[in-house]
Amino acid sequence: MNKADYDRALYYTYHSQWDNLLLLMVRTKDDFLSKKIEHFLHAYYFQKDHAVVENYLISLLAYADHANEQAMIMQQDVIFSV
Repeated sequence: MNKADYDRALYYTYHSQWDNLLLLMVRTKDDFLSKKIEHFLHAYYFQKDHAVVENYLISLLAYADHANEQAMIMQQDVIFSV
């Protein structure tokens, strides 16, 4: 898990930086994050139903937030185990 990828995904999404989000999709090692970004960007550019776009956006944000929290917990476990 690379915590920076999840932070970037949240930042780029909140600030509508779609080009940077696309680059993150290609560069991240987390395949699930990459798919979430891909589905959202595809819906954003090609879907006419805003409810579908909103669902993909919420799914991306929820996953990035959850993965970010898990990365922080793992990081704290490592610090406390030393």
